[in-house]
Amino acid sequence: STQSTWEAVVSTQSTWGVPLFAQRRIHKMSTESVQCFGRKKTAVAVAHCKRGRGLIKINGQPFDQFQPEGIRYKVLEPLLLLGHARFSGLDIRVRVRGGGYIAQAYAIRQAIAKSVVAFNQKFVDEATKKEIKDTLLAYDRALLVADPRRVEPKKFGGHKARARKQKSYR
Repeated sequence: STQSTWEAVVSTQSTWGVPLFAQRRIHKMSTESVQCFGRKKTAVAVAHCKRGRGLIKINGQPFDQFQPEGIRYKVLEPLLLLGHARFSGLDIRVRVRGGGYIAQAYAIRQAIAKSVVAFNQKFVDEATKKEIKDTLLAYDRALLVADPRRVEPKKFGGHKARARKQKSYR
């Protein structure tokens, strides 16, 4: 029997009639992971949360190298509030861009908190998610809800957004 070239490729490189490239895509989709973002001013942090062994990486570097050290505890707040037990089975990788280092730290902490809540809702159970969410909201609402304030643009006829040039009548 004559086969087309496509059928020959599928039959030699596949399992159950699924081509190899599609198998890889299916395998990637089958891992339990969520992706959440946090924002502060112009800083945006995206957190990928999946099952693992408790790693937290920010822009590819271990959390211990996050600078400045004084802000590190601000980023650690979700972990300190929820306890090490909730994070020990999760790997969190965060990418952050824009803003200054303080705004980035606030965006990172929000992304981490939101990703843990979303992961528990999707893959654990609703009761655990509600407990985590209530704990985080009781401490600081900014851990789950973004601050909508932005810098007001400067207008003409003045030095800043609202300040006007002084006028003297002498």
